[in-house]
Amino acid sequence: MSHIPKALLYTKDHEWILVDEDGTALVGITDYAQESLGDITFVEFPTPGESFSLADTFGVIESVKAASDLFMPIDAEVLEINQDVESEPELLNSDPYEKGWLLKIRIINSSQVDDLLQAEAYAQLV
Repeated sequence: MSHIPKALLYTKDHEWILVDEDGTALVGITDYAQESLGDITFVEFPTPGESFSLADTFGVIESVKAASDLFMPIDAEVLEINQDVESEPELLNSDPYEKGWLLKIRIINSSQVDDLLQAEAYAQLV
């Protein structure tokens, strides 16, 4: 059974988002996603300063099993990428919710937060 923290919001594409009061958020992949991918070997990140619309592809995760697109959970500008994951992609397997976050973003359209899945709804999806 995948670990699904209640404090996070989720997408149907298995990304999570942690919204901060200052209008920024962290984005990552869920425990379910990393389990499905297997041993992660590479992450292709966007460039800080790039903006994306909801559901745009912002990167790719490669594993020993497959490559998978990463989708932006909300209209946002990329503020920062997780350098630790860039150099140690296996952090996504060992700690997808803490050390394995992918992006820090600035939320452009905060009304989209209401459309994200609560933990209970995501749990039913997986």
